Amino acid sequence: MNFDFSDDARALSESARRMLTEHAGPDAARRIMDSDAAYDEALWRQVVDLGLTAARVPEAHGGVGLSPEESCVLAEEFGRSLAPVPFLSTLLATEALLLAGTEVQQAKYLPGIADGGTIACYAWGEGANSPAAIPTTRAEGGRLTGTKSPVTDALAASLAVVTAAGEDGPALWLVDLQDASVAPVATLDLVRKHGTLTLDGTPAEPLGTSADYQRFIDRAAVILAFEAIGTAGAAMEMAVGYAKDRVAFGQRIGRYQGVKHKCADMYIKLELARAHALYGAWAFAADADELRHAAAAARTASLDAVRFAAEENVQLHGGIGFTWESNCQFYYRRARQLSAALGSRAFWADRLVRALEQRNRAAA
Repeated sequence: MNFDFSDDARALSESARRMLTEHAGPDAARRIMDSDAAYDEALWRQVVDLGLTAARVPEAHGGVGLSPEESCVLAEEFGRSLAPVPFLSTLLATEALLLAGTEVQQAKYLPGIADGGTIACYAWGEGANSPAAIPTTRAEGGRLTGTKSPVTDALAASLAVVTAAGEDGPALWLVDLQDASVAPVATLDLVRKHGTLTLDGTPAEPLGTSADYQRFIDRAAVILAFEAIGTAGAAMEMAVGYAKDRVAFGQRIGRYQGVKHKCADMYIKLELARAHALYGAWAFAADADELRHAAAAARTASLDAVRFAAEENVQLHGGIGFTWESNCQFYYRRARQLSAALGSRAFWADRLVRALEQRNRAAA
């Protein structure tokens, strides 16, 4: 079985990396961090002009109609670049529409996503709740009431995919944010701005069923696993580069055994996470029965990799790594944000165990 990406996916990844290397990175992240802007509008235009927002949108709705592979490689490149744009939030909303949207909903929203005019976000969090918990947000008569916070990229978005209590568990709804109240909220990640979404009898459209919600978060977990892998890889490259340049006690610190071991551990965790993520990408693209446990394994391993790489990057930089002027903070902050973006590691580890137990019972 070949788990490598297709030639088209690799070509798209290389094109995205060239653009993001030129226009994104820590310097762009710092500019947005130090400003009141919700996102980098100039970079967003570059993303749209390159056709990245249209990648997963079907041709019938003005897109390119690429496969889930392209979602995965793009997520890794945006994670690597720290790009201060709402691309990944919009990508998750696109996947929700592709999975659970009716033909009418897809025709209504996907063309705007493809041409960059519609920015979307995914609003599930209600403080420290779990993705498995029944949301306190309620739906009645096609209207939602509740509060979602923190919501990544809410300040930039015009459309939200929102979770609310359904008959069989959490379910997805579509909300036009012109009808809702959105206020900024401070989080550890100062680059991807967050907001509090307040719904008070806000008109909303149901998006699929509770079963579709469960399928969606598996797909979202795979995409976010690749984002985490991109961030972890960039943090590791920063740490290794510093170890090759920094001189202490007459030699570069990369020659010391303790530093070598830390760098090797980062690489091992990253490659383990990549193996799980590739398996998840295959299961996603094939809509395979293995998707549930493959997604949970990818999410768990990727969080381990990004947390370790971000923390060790700070440690290997020594005292400078803890300063405001150091770029180490961006990877550390993003690692912490990713750890809470779709439920904790504990939630996904438990989901993995339960999925494996179910598989083993079925095979017995």
